[in-house]
Parts: sequence; structure tokens; C-alpha cells
Amino acid sequence: MVTAAVALGSNLGDRRSHLDYAISRLKATLANLRTSRYYETKPVGAPGPQPLFLNAAAVGYTAADATELLGVLMAIEQERGRERPFQNAARTLDLDLILFGDLVMDTPALTIPHPRFRERRFVLEPLAEIGPELVDPVTGSTVGDLLASLSQTDHG
Repeated sequence: MVTAAVALGSNLGDRRSHLDYAISRLKATLANLRTSRYYETKPVGAPGPQPLFLNAAAVGYTAADATELLGVLMAIEQERGRERPFQNAARTLDLDLILFGDLVMDTPALTIPHPRFRERRFVLEPLAEIGPELVDPVTGSTVGDLLASLSQTDHG
């Protein structure tokens, strides 16, 4: 079994309902699922005004490989009406595979660890709530340390 960390976000429709749905589906996919509280955040990198996000994190164990888990995450997004008209578009549900044990991979379909999670408070804060001890296999830093480093450089 491998520890998988997933970031959840929604800024279209009933955001809480979308996250609740995703968590219920993840409970059927990941063993011993732990979830963070919901955090309301401003969109990052959005091409124009967008509604606020609700973000959360989930950590659990899986026997699936990373590509199989990504397929499950994408299916859950589609079940909630996720559309991808352009990069960083508003979305009903966004599920990102952040960490997958100590796996490091970079393919056209999947990059693990997630390439931008180290700079994203909306990922690190909920993830640190439930898994501060998780280790980024690229830097060797824990999620808690990454959040602390971000906090020291983030003045806004």
C-alpha cells in the first residue's frame, strides 16, 4: 500500500457539495482516508475574475498505481461536471494527485510530486493539517516544513 495525497478544490456551483461528493468517493478508493477542513481561498493564476475556491486535502492508502489513481480522480471530476475549456478555468471540481509515496515521475499525463504544490498555500495548508510529516521526495522536506518556508517568504 502506498500513501497518496490529493488536493481538492471547487469554485463553481455548490462548492461544499462537490467536495463532500469527492470525499465520499475517495473513501471508497483510498483506505484510512483522512481529510482536512475546508479552506476558502482566492483563485491563483486565473485568467480574469473568478469565484472563491473551497479547498481541502485528503490522504489515504492505495494498492493502485499512480496512473490508475489519476484515472479515478479524473472520473470523479467528470461525475461532477468538470469541463476544461481553457487552462485555469473555473471548475466544479478539481482533484490533483500531489504525492504518491516516494514516487518521482514526469510523463505527459502525470507529474509526481505535483509540480507547483510547494508554492501553493491552498494545497500546503490543508495538507499540513492532516499530513505534516509527509515528505516531498524531490526536496526531502516535509509538508509542514514546506508550509513554514512558504509562510516566511509570503508577506501577503
